[in-house]
Amino acid sequence: MALLIQNGTVVTAEATFPADVLVEGTTIREVRAGIPADGHTVVDASGLLVLPGGVDAHTHLDMPFGGTTSADDFETGTRAAAIGGTTTIVDFAIQARGTKMRSALDTWWKKAQGKACIDYGLHMIVTDLGTSGLEDMDDMVREGVASFKLFMAYPNVLMVDDATIFKALQQTSKNGALVCMHAENGSVIDVIVQQALAEGKTAPVYHALTRPTVAEAEAVQRAIAMAEIAGAPVYIVHLSSEDALNQVREARDRGVPAFAETCPQYLLLSIEDQMPGKSFEEAKYVFTPPLREKKNQVKLWDGLKDDHLQVVSTDHCPFCFADQKVLGKDDFTKIPNGGPGIENRMQLIYHHGVNAGRLSLNRFVEITAAAPAKIFGMYPRKGTIAAGSDADIVLWDPKAEHTISAATHNMRVDYSMFEGFKVQGNASKVYSRGELIVDDGRFIGETGRGKYLRREARGGAWS
Repeated sequence: MALLIQNGTVVTAEATFPADVLVEGTTIREVRAGIPADGHTVVDASGLLVLPGGVDAHTHLDMPFGGTTSADDFETGTRAAAIGGTTTIVDFAIQARGTKMRSALDTWWKKAQGKACIDYGLHMIVTDLGTSGLEDMDDMVREGVASFKLFMAYPNVLMVDDATIFKALQQTSKNGALVCMHAENGSVIDVIVQQALAEGKTAPVYHALTRPTVAEAEAVQRAIAMAEIAGAPVYIVHLSSEDALNQVREARDRGVPAFAETCPQYLLLSIEDQMPGKSFEEAKYVFTPPLREKKNQVKLWDGLKDDHLQVVSTDHCPFCFADQKVLGKDDFTKIPNGGPGIENRMQLIYHHGVNAGRLSLNRFVEITAAAPAKIFGMYPRKGTIAAGSDADIVLWDPKAEHTISAATHNMRVDYSMFEGFKVQGNASKVYSRGELIVDDGRFIGETGRGKYLRREARGGAWS
């Protein structure tokens, strides 16, 4: 028996229109007005928006970092994502130095197996190209890992040199994959950090104050320059500042295939409001890049509206305050970097974007679903409402009101970065491959039902 969603308003990146959606099995079969019931199971979506399931292209579930592990695993993290209207994530496998990328891929598959509640892809974090690393990259592409992340920060941990970055970019120019860059000048930041510690500046606020926006902008410019030389596209992750955005905009204006994402925390939180330097509670907002001055927010919103920024992801990497963030009580460099957000991305961007008049409905769908699906090789299977696409569908209630709080959220972390934020607009029902998995804020799907997505390398298709 097929599923028929009637009387809703379908929203894609391109159009908004009244239509019915017919789902057969795991796939959307037809989208048009007036589809007859014909014995189908009918869901009345009157007053609701029919959206493609959200795609969060930047998460860190069950990730070791700084002597601990992120608090959400693939079960709790993907369940929270689904409740918030996200039906696909792309997480990060981490290559350990001196090992093959295949080992990291196997490890992350095991982390997700029997736990993932929604479909997931994997990026590969490259730490060591070694003697066969370039061939490793080609092997990963064959396994559906169509993107690689390299770090220009965290010396002696994740940071690689420019030669490694350039070789990786050259390889992706051949195999069609995409390099994602964590762009901060880690060497310069490390000097500033050590100087701050020597002066006794150990509080959480100094995490932000030792990572200037110019260090981000310089690294973004350098990453783009290397990509240009290699003839490869590049994607800047979690861009946080106007200085860095200027570098991306200038490159795109010249026709360079440079892409970038930002995150809700950079659009809505600030060093002035969340990190005034008054208590260790501010460790809740220690992530990298750090919070910026509030003046950056309007520029980032403009960047999203004008397509200088293409995607909103979360960089969801939660660490509990009570027993994880406190590891840095006397030294901000020991505070595990990361914050929770996988559950609230769609709510926050809808409310502060669409309701506030900063974004159109179609642009909202573009930056939360369609663009990440396109950039990371999942479109049109994911990211749109169209015949032949996976039936990843969110029935969105634009009038539903919700207050974000750690007391009621589903992420396995003891605080919310957006505690007390009131939003209007929320997921009412969430379908993943045609299966109802969330109903009125409750996850009713089966744990472990999520499937690994073999993503396609896009090659020259970088418009």
